[in-house]
Amino acid sequence: MPKFAANLTMLFTEVPFLERFALARQAGFDFVEYLFPYAFPAEELQGRLRGHSLQQVLFNLPAGDWAAGDRGLGASPGREGEFREGVARAIEYARTLGVPRLNCLAGKRVPGRSDAEHWQVLVENVRFAADALRPLGLELLVEAINHFDIPGFFLNRTEQVARLLDEAGRANVRIQYDLYHAQREEGELTATLRRHFARIGHIQIADNPGRHQPGTGEINFPFVFRQLDELGYPGFVGLEYVPTPDTGGSLGWLREFGSKA
Repeated sequence: MPKFAANLTMLFTEVPFLERFALARQAGFDFVEYLFPYAFPAEELQGRLRGHSLQQVLFNLPAGDWAAGDRGLGASPGREGEFREGVARAIEYARTLGVPRLNCLAGKRVPGRSDAEHWQVLVENVRFAADALRPLGLELLVEAINHFDIPGFFLNRTEQVARLLDEAGRANVRIQYDLYHAQREEGELTATLRRHFARIGHIQIADNPGRHQPGTGEINFPFVFRQLDELGYPGFVGLEYVPTPDTGGSLGWLREFGSKA
């Protein structure tokens, strides 16, 4: 069974963010992830991780003004400087928190700019970020996000991310494979896992429809997890789902699988 990481942006939202680390430990998790650390001093987050014996496995590069609708800067023509400043900021957090991988969100299309322009900016930004991360032994991830949840998002399918990795040509860039987004956009989950397994650096899960915990929708998670075991997946599986009815009540599926979080 995979190593599961509680996504603290999505889980334990019954309490303020900094209190979620304690609840993750109480629920039996050893690993956590979340979208962004930048609202808090890195040392404060480091203290929460150490105080509760947690390892953080992932966070995202700065993604622009999230409240204003930005969903990433990786493919945004005209904002290359902002992207590069964000890479430097993310690296400082990663060093303090001991996080080994950072996720790059391509973001939404910029009106009036062509797909070719977006693609070229994305390739160059990914190369820049990968080159900045490599001396520190850090890995860069890129994920596809379905066009229903985020209309206009530039990368929607796994094959697009694979093509990006080919063109960027950097060994420390890998795919973040989110089963929820993949199911909504393309299906064929386990076939895609097998086809791109060597390039997948992180996995996230939620069921569909509803983006709730495994067992609430159509995805056959026992089959998916068996496939991961058979493939020998060494990484983490982030629980990036909306819990129902609440976080505690949503964790029964973990006990069913006999898994240690």
